[in-house]
Amino acid sequence: MTLASLGRILFLLGCFFLLSCGKNKKDNLFLLFPFLISQNSSSVASPNSTGETTNSTGETSGNSGANSSNSSNSSNSSNSSTTNSNSGVTSTAETANTLGSWSMQAYVKAPIGDISDQFGWSVAASGDTIVVAALEEDSNQTTITNGNSASADNSAALSGALYVFIRSGNSWSMQAYIKASNAGQDDQLGWSLSMSGDTIVAGARGEDSNQTTIINGSGASTNNSANDGGAAYVFVRSGTSWSQQAYLKPPNIDGNDQYGYSAAISGDTIVIGTHQEDSNLTTITNGSTASADNSLFNSGAAYVYVRSGSNWSQQAFLKASNAEASDAFGFTVAVNGNLIAVAAINEDSDQITITNGSSASSNNSSLNSGAVYIFSRSGSNWSQEAYIKSPNPDNSDQLGRAALALDGNTLAVGALSEDSNQTTITNGVSASADNSLNSSGAAYVFVRNGAVWSMQAFLKAPNAEADDQFGFSVALSLDTIAVSANLEDSNQTTISTVASSNNSGISSGAVYVFIRSGNSWSMQAYVKAPNAGGGDQFGYSLALHRDTMLVGAYTEDSNQTTITNGTTASTDNSRGDSGAAYVFFRQ
Repeated sequence: MTLASLGRILFLLGCFFLLSCGKNKKDNLFLLFPFLISQNSSSVASPNSTGETTNSTGETSGNSGANSSNSSNSSNSSNSSTTNSNSGVTSTAETANTLGSWSMQAYVKAPIGDISDQFGWSVAASGDTIVVAALEEDSNQTTITNGNSASADNSAALSGALYVFIRSGNSWSMQAYIKASNAGQDDQLGWSLSMSGDTIVAGARGEDSNQTTIINGSGASTNNSANDGGAAYVFVRSGTSWSQQAYLKPPNIDGNDQYGYSAAISGDTIVIGTHQEDSNLTTITNGSTASADNSLFNSGAAYVYVRSGSNWSQQAFLKASNAEASDAFGFTVAVNGNLIAVAAINEDSDQITITNGSSASSNNSSLNSGAVYIFSRSGSNWSQEAYIKSPNPDNSDQLGRAALALDGNTLAVGALSEDSNQTTITNGVSASADNSLNSSGAAYVFVRNGAVWSMQAFLKAPNAEADDQFGFSVALSLDTIAVSANLEDSNQTTISTVASSNNSGISSGAVYVFIRSGNSWSMQAYVKAPNAGGGDQFGYSLALHRDTMLVGAYTEDSNQTTITNGTTASTDNSRGDSGAAYVFFRQ
């Protein structure tokens, strides 16, 4: 008999003993639970990921993405078994994350955190690097500070700034303080944010220049004649130093377009969303031009850019095939390799199926239900591959609002205004049509097989309540999805596998982590800040890269100006809305 077999026999005998004696059998089972988990933990293969996550966010990050990201959450890679072109990490036969446990690794604050700086508005992550935006940081600096200091000047209100942090071992330190080269009042650098390897793209939706060309290099226009036309900036790292590589503007810039409201990067491809662009086009323009027509108010658009060497150029101008006024196409965007996802959060059709191909519904009977469009690239040309609707679209659900993440052949989409009272996961193609829990929120998982998309899961919080806004931000990496509910109300300050039903920490926020095994999703963790406070909105932004998760809480209030490496965080509340970010790691 092998030692492993003997161990199993002894384990079973122990289970029988504990479960058959004493008055508190539930307590006995609880004692066994950690060991049961360890016996069943395994590595799950990732059938459809090609690398890192790219998240983008309009209101939040990826990311995600956001990233947010999203990323957010930040990038794409070539195939496993080759060097990841975005992160510099080589992997062979890469598998998904194992069923480990999450713990907090660091509590990150800006070195000069002023009241209302909103550090943590958007976040991004790639490898051992994270980026955090302080949307309403006020300095007039127009250069990058490589190191751990930042300007205390407050003469350019709401100009915005980015902070870069790096990990060595388990410890985080600041690497750079990034400002736009034409930083101006109300520009709001970092409204959107994404990262891929050593490249960051950040949107400044309030930037005002009327420039219609790209500046490759460190320059940018100081013209302010196109109010809130918007801009995006590309920053790159060489060694440990960061510099501005490009200043991106659309060829059809207009006042109030808010170009840069969303942004995402994957390797040498960037996509920028402009949800208030007004052209009436319903086709894709491959090349460097874009329509100057303004007859379809706030129909929205997205712009694709590619890098050759260190120079960026426009590759395509994307429009929805059923573009209509106020659809807000481009509110959130995500990119991974040769795939782009763009959300039109106010699209109005009542379709409950996915259309694979280049068409989309012209029905308008489900106001602001929202839709997501998938575009794919062949060579240098882009075409629409799919039009994605949820199976339970409803008025004002706004599918894709603030949450869109794309990794390999998997797409995660948040719908923070979805209203069902479901508290379980539905694996498959259906979703609840109940509307009794206003803005409880939901997230949807879609997968691609060849060029055909289908729905894989409908995710809900196990403690779903009205106005929690589950799905406000999503982040995706391999077989893991993180979903935030920025207005969740529990006062819990620990990470657990069970979600709290307590409501004494109003809008403190929470993050839920889900994992995939085969084609099925289950919840792995319920994550709260160790200093969870009312109104902190933990999870307003979110990024996920493999086993590292970054969570922004832009309305956190502590006056701390240093990083705390470890599991604790300040409970001081003397600097309102200074903001914070939290790093979590899974072992």
